[in-house]
Parts: sequence; C-alpha cells; structure tokens
Amino acid sequence: MTTQEPSAATTTHDRPAALEIENLEMAYVVRGTPRAVLRGVSFEVRPGEAYGLVGESGCGKSTTAYAALRYLPSNGLITNGTISVDGRDLTKMSGKELREFRARRASMVYQDPVQAVNPVLKIGRQVAEAFEILGHSKSESKDLAHDALKRVHIADPVSVLDRYPHQLSGGMLQRVVIAMALASDPALLVLDEPTTGLDATVEAEVLDLVRELRDDIGAAILLIAHNLGVIRTMCDRVGVMYAGRMVEEGTVEEVFDNPSHPYTVGLLNSIPRHGARKTDHALFTIPGSLPQIGDPLPACVYVARCPLATEKCATENPPIVARSGNHWTRCHYPDRIDEIPKPDHIATEHTIGDVEIIGVENVSKTFHQRSGDVPALVGVDLGFAEGETLGLVGESGSGKSTLAKTMLGVHEPDEGGEITLRGKPMATKATDRRTESIRAIQMVFQNPDSALNRSWTVRRILTRAVSKLTGKSGDEADAQAVEVAHAMQLSDRHLDMRPRQLSGGLKQRVAIARAFAGDPDVVVADEPTSALDVSVQAAILNLLATLQRDIRTSYLFITHDIGVVRYLADRIAVMYVGRVMELGPTDAMFDGPNHPYTEALLSAVPSVDGEAENRIPLKGEIPSPKDPPSGCVFHTRCHRFIEGTCDVIEPPVVEVSPGHTIVCHIPPAELLELQKIPWVDHSVPDAELSD
Repeated sequence: MTTQEPSAATTTHDRPAALEIENLEMAYVVRGTPRAVLRGVSFEVRPGEAYGLVGESGCGKSTTAYAALRYLPSNGLITNGTISVDGRDLTKMSGKELREFRARRASMVYQDPVQAVNPVLKIGRQVAEAFEILGHSKSESKDLAHDALKRVHIADPVSVLDRYPHQLSGGMLQRVVIAMALASDPALLVLDEPTTGLDATVEAEVLDLVRELRDDIGAAILLIAHNLGVIRTMCDRVGVMYAGRMVEEGTVEEVFDNPSHPYTVGLLNSIPRHGARKTDHALFTIPGSLPQIGDPLPACVYVARCPLATEKCATENPPIVARSGNHWTRCHYPDRIDEIPKPDHIATEHTIGDVEIIGVENVSKTFHQRSGDVPALVGVDLGFAEGETLGLVGESGSGKSTLAKTMLGVHEPDEGGEITLRGKPMATKATDRRTESIRAIQMVFQNPDSALNRSWTVRRILTRAVSKLTGKSGDEADAQAVEVAHAMQLSDRHLDMRPRQLSGGLKQRVAIARAFAGDPDVVVADEPTSALDVSVQAAILNLLATLQRDIRTSYLFITHDIGVVRYLADRIAVMYVGRVMELGPTDAMFDGPNHPYTEALLSAVPSVDGEAENRIPLKGEIPSPKDPPSGCVFHTRCHRFIEGTCDVIEPPVVEVSPGHTIVCHIPPAELLELQKIPWVDHSVPDAELSD
C-alpha cells in the first residue's frame, strides 16, 4: 500500500481550494510500457495563496504543474487520483470542457517567454486575441489589451503593442505573457520557472508584479522554481518533491528554517549562504543522481543518496511525521537531521599570483549599423592575475558578453584599445592570433546543448579540442582527453556517450573539460550554472574552485546570481551601458560603500534565509548604448540622483580603498552613511507608504 501525505481534503475553508490534487499517480507510456513519474502526490493551493514546488530536474515538479491543467503529452497517463480546481474535477472533463476551463479559469506562464509568443505577430495582436477568445469584439479587445499592459506596469503600452516580440527585452516580454495569462482573471495561475535567465532586478520586478496581481484578483499561484530564494520571498507554503513523491511540506519559514527531510537539507546546503566564500569551505553536494523515470524504487525513494539511510529505509515505507503546525515530513529519522555531515573545508589556501596574465586596457567596442553607431563598450580597463576569478555582473545589455567576446577575439575592439597576454599585445581578431593566444583564453557557455555537437561522443569532442589546441594527435591526444575527462569527474563510460545521453550537469562538465583541454590561462564562463539545479550547481562551482586551486587558472565569471559570484569571485566588476561602474575585492564590495547601481543590484537578490528586504527598485529600462544619457549614464534610474550634477557632468573614478573604485559624484564617506539607512522611495506619497 502506498503511503500518502495528509489528505488535502481534510482541511476546511469557507471556499473550496483553488487547486486540490489528491493521491495523484501518473505514468508516461514508453514503447507500450507505463513508466511511473508521480507517486501518490497530494497537496492543495488555497485562493490567494502562493504554493511553491521545489526539487531537482526530473523529480516531477513540471509534470505536476502540467497535470494541474491537464496539459499532458499524448503518452501521459493519469492512473489514479483527482485534480480539482474550484471544486471541479479535471480528470472527468471532456475536451470541450477543458478548453473552456483553460480559457476562463486557469492560466500558465512558462519559463521562456520567447517560446510562448508568435514571433511574426505584433504584441498588440497577440494580447488582443486573449480577450477575443473570451468573447469580446475586436475593438473591445484592442482597448482591453492596452489596459492589460498598463496593469502589468508597462509604462508605454501604445509603443509596446506596436512592436514584435524580438524588439522587447526578456523582462518586458515576460510582463506581456503575464498580461495575456491574466486576461480572464484566472482562479489558478501556474508559473513554471518564470524568472530563470532574468536579471536579478528584472526578476524582483516580475515577482513584485505577481504578488500585486495575486492580491488584486485573489488568484491561487502554483510556482515552480529551482531558485530557493525566489520560493522563500514569493510563497506562503512549499512542497519538496523527489522521484515523484512529496517528501516534505509546510510554510516556507518552517521548511527552510527547520528542514526535516535529508533531501531538503541537501538542497539548502548546496546553496552559497551567509556570505560563504570558496576559501571557507566547499559547497555541499548531494551524491548520486535521481532515479530514472519508471525505475522500481525502494520503500524510501531517497534511500540511495541519503546520509542517514539504514536497511529499514529500503524495506519499510517511511511514515508521515508531523513537525509543527502544518509542517510534515516523510522520513524514518527526522530527529537525526543534525547528524547530516557539514561541507568539508578546503585544505589548501587559495592564492593569487602577482603577474597579470590577461590585460584589457582602454578597450571600447562600437558596432556600426545603418541606423547609427552603437558604442557597446566604453574605455574598459581590467586585468586577471594568475589563479584569480573576476566576477562580472550587471543587467542584460550592460556589455558583459560583448566584453567576453572582445577578449576572445570574436569582436575586434576599437582603435586605441589593447588586450595583452603576459604583458604582450595579442592580435585583436581570433583568426589572426597564434595558437598560443587562442589556447590562452577559452570559453564555457551557459547552454551546453548549443555548445556541444550532439552527434559526437564525449571522447571525440575532447580529443578534437586537444588536437586543435596542443597539436597532439592519435593515442597521445586521446590519453590527454581521458586525463582531462577524469579531472572533471567524468568516467570512462561517459567518454563513449553522446551529449544527448547526459544530464545537464554532466553536459556542462563536458563543456568545461573542452575548455580546459589545452591548459588555458583564462576561462571565460558565461552564466555556466544559471539553468542548473542547486545541487548540480554546487558540484560545478566546487569543480571550478578545485581546478583553480590546483592549476591556477584565471576566470572571468559572468553571472546574474550574486550569491554565486560572492562565493567564487576574488574581485567583482559591475557594468552598466558598456562601462565599469565599480570594481573591487569581493569582501569590500559587500562591506560597502557601493555605487548606487551596485547597491540596487545587491538589494534585489532574493534570499533563502528570509533576511529583511529593503529592495531598491530601478525605474525604467537600461538605456540604449546608441543614445546614452548625458553626465552619469546611470542618472536616469538612480535613487541618489543629484539634479544639475549627475545629469550634466561625467562622474570621476574615485578610489574607496586599495583596489576598490567607483564612478560616482557622491563621496564614498557620504555614500557609506546614506547606505546605512534603510532606503525609502520618496516619490511615493506618504499615504501610500502607510497603506
């Protein structure tokens, strides 16, 4: 008999649950054989409540979300249980009833807004169509589309309605998708990783918007995210899933502050928290991997990876154990949680060399277009010492990737700029560089699926990289490829597999192995962990830190995740509209004072620890490099703007402390005092603040 979590139907409320899933079992039929993916899942989401689902990729989160709206593939089979929305059982609805239900009672917002819209239709046509489906006339729908964009705080809806999707930023496009999803004032709004890939500032704005709209329409929200900080700041309750089962549930405070299942502890320990640095300790990683869909499982689904497991866990179904309030866990040993080992400390001290390996001196990059010149980089000065990590942060469009590609020789810098290798100038184009210079700088991309040849084996991918970068061939190249693979903790079995047969974490290890195949001096890592589960992310960060410690490679680490960059980086550079606005040692950057832009970025980071929030919203969008603001380029969005100075005079570069510089008119001592006081938006009337 399957152990079930407490029945969602046992709670009483004045209104029926907006979503109630009861003992849901589901399978995918593969080659005629049903393979179980959900195993007795039960939970409810009440009207006006936000409920989060967390767990690694493959645990069943997205399948549960799609099942909640009966958006199932043709081979998806519900074998048991019920799904009710506002008291109506979806499992018994006809096709026509389902279409009506999805049009009027429930909506879904997907991870990638680009995939959710038609690229050849203007935004106005697509938003209006959402209202036409509800029975409104074309003229009414056009007016309603305008109001819908105003509802999601798009400042210039007339202009946006007349644009195509590719003309909008990721954050703006996600707002449009949310506006379409809210056209029917749904009782249930399902959000599947809605902020993955967005800047921290845009992510915070989207989450603020969802909270506000939830309060306005009383919708229930089912939120799926691998960012536990997003779940903590957004949700009222959270369910932790593993291998198709709920293993823990409670309020976000109960679950995150007092986790009672070893898997929850593993997820939380995988995150860089409380200012953790790579010199403090390695990140915790969950050993092993999730079982494959349809694999027969022991009594406790987590037994193979659990540090507390005994023979009892493999043979006896774990009981549902009440903790406090509505917090429960499915575990034999919840009172032994404190016995789970803590992360191992790094034995070797991290050291940085004195010699600058790569230098970027007064580098600008202007793109020449028919509509005019676009200066994407302006006077950038940076350098990398041996064994150093420079974190590069800033919103999309700030010039981070352009800088990386210019270093790699993909883009040729403007005249007057120089990129040096060990003090000697390198050719500005990759095609003109010698093999040594090409080998010296390698790149790891965000998406390994796009970066790796899916039809080649891992061995062929790595052997080819060794041959190209070192000139070795035959058995010698193969031997070095195997050595590199083993250093990345890839086995001989993995060498004969193709990327499509590997998990996301293993594919990223292959991409890192390829970058290290020629023993580079600098590796440029562009968002290498943003799409990974927290446990896989921890393993990749540990790997990068270990490689750097052992072979003293330097990194340019581009990311939106402030917690990750704080853990890995020795110094941090903050970019805005192609300029470096602040540069300094990591500890100094987090101790302050900061440039007002850095201050806003740091305030936008959602914390899994539930720390007090004092977010500084950035108004408007990042300006176009084609037409940057006068004076300080940040003044149009700056919460510390000084009229007559910031908008007229270009700010100086000011040294705050050795190695820590900011580009700002406000003296560092004054900034430090200002930043000690919780910031208040004085543009908001006092009456609204009191509300």
